[in-house]
Amino acid sequence: MLARSVLLPTCLKALPARGFACKVCAAAAPPQPKQRLNNGLEMPLFGLGTWKSKGGALETSVRTALESGYRHIDCASAYSNQDTVGKTFQEVFAEGTVARDDIWVTSKLFNKDHARVREAWPVLKPSIKETWQDMEKLVDDGLVKSIGISNFSVKKTQHLLGYARIKPVANQVELHPYFRNCATADFCQAENILITAYSPLGSNDSEQMFGREGIPKVLDDETVLSIAQDLGWTPAQVLCRWSLQHGYSTIPKSVSPQRIRENLEVVGMELPAKHFDQLNNLEFQIRMLDGNFTTGPNTPYPTINELWDGEVPEENLKRRGLVAA
Repeated sequence: MLARSVLLPTCLKALPARGFACKVCAAAAPPQPKQRLNNGLEMPLFGLGTWKSKGGALETSVRTALESGYRHIDCASAYSNQDTVGKTFQEVFAEGTVARDDIWVTSKLFNKDHARVREAWPVLKPSIKETWQDMEKLVDDGLVKSIGISNFSVKKTQHLLGYARIKPVANQVELHPYFRNCATADFCQAENILITAYSPLGSNDSEQMFGREGIPKVLDDETVLSIAQDLGWTPAQVLCRWSLQHGYSTIPKSVSPQRIRENLEVVGMELPAKHFDQLNNLEFQIRMLDGNFTTGPNTPYPTINELWDGEVPEENLKRRGLVAA
């Protein structure tokens, strides 16, 4: 999701509850770390991302995740695959291997769809303020349990907090060692708003989609590879554990059953302090998903600098020709 999409974390009240958790499967699954949100609910911190996943591969990934112990699945209307996710949920719940009440589902409303909410719960006006107020009514009506935000800068979050009756429980943003997103992360943590880190592996598989050929990949970073070798982990495990160790909810996307299981193993791992600090101090910083396609002369934000209220690494500005190279 790019640019001020609205996050709708919920426990999928729209899906029928079928079956009960399989005690054998539950016993084999690793314990899921959870974070108590500012509304008192607990959200599983480690989840499966579903952006760009389609068809049978998506069905397999969601099923594998649930059966392996994932209890948080991240979705969005703009991914155009929520029907497949819901179908897979219903099948798994009907089999009795996973309890429907144990699953936390995050869905998001794209920034251009503020007037479409009761398709996954609607509003009548396009402004963010009016959208938020209608989302608050969804909580009042029991249609969702929690509401949050996505891709909100410090400035945009401060503005929302000025009128919000219900405080957002989370802000889902791009975050990984190549973009630590410190200003927003620090502000949200100070405000007791959970950070959910999307693209924790650097979103390498979308580089052609966004014209990012030639940009270094965090999965190939020498420090990341060295740490992985030292610990006997995969590079993806290093990155996921770094994110979790910061206290962020972390939602790596994968359609590989092996990698889905490997990624979940990080809930029982710990990065040594020296390795954690190395990742905290990687010099190269760039937004892999800078939202440039939403900017322009006929939009509210002429450039990415206005879009993100100045929270843009110099590398992004150089690549967009906004500062001298």
